[in-house]
Order: sequence, then structure tokens, then C-alpha cells
Amino acid sequence: MKTVDSNGLHQQIRCFILEKFPAAKKRGLNEEVPLLERGIVDSLGVLDVIGFLEKTFQIKIDDDELTPDNFATVSCMAALVERKTSAELTAKSMSPFR
Repeated sequence: MKTVDSNGLHQQIRCFILEKFPAAKKRGLNEEVPLLERGIVDSLGVLDVIGFLEKTFQIKIDDDELTPDNFATVSCMAALVERKTSAELTAKSMSPFR
């Protein structure tokens, strides 16, 4: 699992959104812009975002986490990654097989 500081996390996600979704450049993008609401990322685009987050941060996003709230903004996505990485670190530290 890859760890990254909060600012770096926001920056990596923001850069990915800007590169992958042209509407992000046209409409402007910061950490709180509602990506789904403004049509910057559509439902198929969320799949690209999920793939990016899982690969880049070595996490697994579960089906029950596939909610608009987790993908609404860059900040929401960063919070999801932070929760996943801290949960996985906690689980590994409690494992008798570490």
C-alpha cells in the first residue's frame, strides 16, 4: 500500500481529473468543485477514477463505497483514500501474521 501526505493526495487526484476529463479544464477545478453535479465526471468516468485510485494508492474500493458522496469532489475522493489506507494499515498492524 502506498502512503502519501494529504496535500500530495489531493494534488495527484486533481491532476488525474484534469488530464482525463477535458470538462475539468474548461470549468475550472479545485478540491470542492462538485464533479458529478457539474458533469465533469460522468458514471463511466467514475470507473476510470476508481481504477486510478485503486492502482495509484494500492487500495480496494468495495461495492458499498461506490456512492456519489465518495466521488463528489476531489476532497471526497482524498478522504476515501485516507480512510482506506488508514483502515488497511490498522488491519495489518493487528494481524498476527505480519
